[in-house]
Amino acid sequence: MAEVLFFIAAIGAVAGAVGTVALRNPFYAVLALVCHLLALAALFLLLRAEFVAAAQVVVYAGAVMVLYVFVVAYVGGGAGEALTASTGASLRFASILFALALFVELTIALVGTGLSALATDGARVEPGFGTPAEVGALFLTRFLVAFEIASLLLLIAAVGAVILARRRAGLADEGELSVGDVMRRPEVTAGQAQPGTMIEAAGPPKR
Repeated sequence: MAEVLFFIAAIGAVAGAVGTVALRNPFYAVLALVCHLLALAALFLLLRAEFVAAAQVVVYAGAVMVLYVFVVAYVGGGAGEALTASTGASLRFASILFALALFVELTIALVGTGLSALATDGARVEPGFGTPAEVGALFLTRFLVAFEIASLLLLIAAVGAVILARRRAGLADEGELSVGDVMRRPEVTAGQAQPGTMIEAAGPPKR
């Protein structure tokens, strides 16, 4: 039974990861990522890491994915041309190169370590494995750098969402003036202002 659950969870994890990258609709991509995280939680349960599986569901599939949904709603799910217009040939070549490098790395790791453990009972689990105290000790000692980098990536994602929303007219342009700015201009206070809009008064947009 464990073998059947493993293959079901593995297929779900791979399908969710592929859907996250392949789907063009941001909302559907987020849903595919949720399915991927839930499948990973099932894999952690098969590894007898109950705390990690619960954290995977509560933290990542719950809180973090809610953040992603708000980011998608804030940026918008319109046409993808506004987000991919600046993609050039060099960037596409670099993405393909990094994807091939990652594929080679995962293949070497799978062939070198994964297949050799098929005929065994698996790694020996020490007492206390997967407990909150053990996980917290690893996060604050051995994996401290990776833990801090993950938090910085979440911050970068939030800042990037604000920048994307600004480029898609989510925020006011720097060249636009408020009513107070227009009323404080010398020609307005002197009664010599020409009719027009505030955007026209601000001049050409600054890019």
